[in-house]
Amino acid sequence: MTIGSIGPAEASLARQLARAALAVDLGRFDADVIAKAKICLLDFLSCAFEAKDHPWSRQAIGIARAVEGGATIIGTSKLATPGDAAFANATLGHGLVREDMHAASICHHGVVIWPTLLALSERTKLSGATFLTAAIIGYEAGAQIGAALFTADLARLYRPTGLVTPLGAALAGSHALGLTEDAATSAVSIAANTSSGLNEWPRTGGSEMYFHPGFAARNAIAAIELAEAGAVASETILEGEAGLFAAFSRQPAPAGIRLFAGRQPEIMAVYNKPAPACNFAQTSAQAALLVARQLGNSEDIETVSIRVPEAAARYPGCDSRGPFRNALQAKMSIPFSVAAVLARSALEEDNYAQIDDPETLRLVDRTDLRSEPGFTAAFPANQGAEIVIGLRNGATVRQRLDNVIAATPEEIRIRFRQAAGGLIGDGRAKRLEQLVDDCASLADSRVIAGLCRLYSTGDAIGMTGSAERKWGVQ
Repeated sequence: MTIGSIGPAEASLARQLARAALAVDLGRFDADVIAKAKICLLDFLSCAFEAKDHPWSRQAIGIARAVEGGATIIGTSKLATPGDAAFANATLGHGLVREDMHAASICHHGVVIWPTLLALSERTKLSGATFLTAAIIGYEAGAQIGAALFTADLARLYRPTGLVTPLGAALAGSHALGLTEDAATSAVSIAANTSSGLNEWPRTGGSEMYFHPGFAARNAIAAIELAEAGAVASETILEGEAGLFAAFSRQPAPAGIRLFAGRQPEIMAVYNKPAPACNFAQTSAQAALLVARQLGNSEDIETVSIRVPEAAARYPGCDSRGPFRNALQAKMSIPFSVAAVLARSALEEDNYAQIDDPETLRLVDRTDLRSEPGFTAAFPANQGAEIVIGLRNGATVRQRLDNVIAATPEEIRIRFRQAAGGLIGDGRAKRLEQLVDDCASLADSRVIAGLCRLYSTGDAIGMTGSAERKWGVQ
């Protein structure tokens, strides 16, 4: 029997999910699944360290309520309540727009799951095995719910990450803390009541997008703690006549959402972004980089034709040709991302540092973006794109990729070492990477969050020495 294939038939979807989540243990997962969870954690930490000084990061850190003995805010010496720490860390993890991505649910699950579990690990002792298992459950539940809920039309209005990830994180936290089935059912049901996030920001240039994961993580922790305190929520919050599916998709919920019933866990369908830009701009920008390397310079480009899946062409902000008032609008725009790569022959954060670059804007003006039926049919299993460049001499240069090329584990490790080392020092960054790699054997996973703090020299030595021994790290 697959996990989640349970009875009785009248059990609510929330209870089915809770029962299935509580029954999982790390031993059921293959080594590649566990390795994927670890690399996703490193990628999240990498983004959080690197984005720490961005305006939205400073704002989220600034509103966190400092408490003695609280939870770590990554890259700082500030300790806060679990909810506030999760809010800040989720915002930091989203601060580069380079978070991990699950295409079928159109969601960034890691930027909510990891901050939730890191905060809970400093409140309640969690073994590393429990920590990783809970994360894999969170990815699975969020991915399954999101894939069933979202359409391209719905995603134009509501932010998938804001609507779906509170539920996955609530289930992850419920498993981590060993809640009862009743409490876990209430936790996911309360979390569903917090689903939120509107997609007006790509049009206006607002920065609220960065805070969507923060609200989701903080709400997941609140839902868990309310359930622990005895709060009882509507079990039919997913399939009910005024439940999540009726409210947002205006159609009945699926008969069942079965965790780990497929050939592989959904975390294996998550990819780590190579570039700090919208998911839907990734493949087009990668194809553009191949063209740029072939051409050498962009001066002879007359026209730029981009073909993508319908979901990419229709997602808010992805078809924007300006004017661009801030880097976020440029990162969401497929035309800008492609034009910047062609102009600079590079795919990196600096592509969005000068949004008024004349050559980039010239190419944006000459860009035509359309959906292509073949790419649409292949999505979300594959996220293809094609770039066709018309030159002034009449020649054509064409480059097609059938799927996005994800950042490799080694690339993720390199950028983690650079980002973490710049804040906490190379030695502690190396130790933190080792702890993540050894996570499954940790007696107490809080040491991971602890090493993300800024310390005085003496505190840093103590953290990597006596504190680690105290928490069972050998």
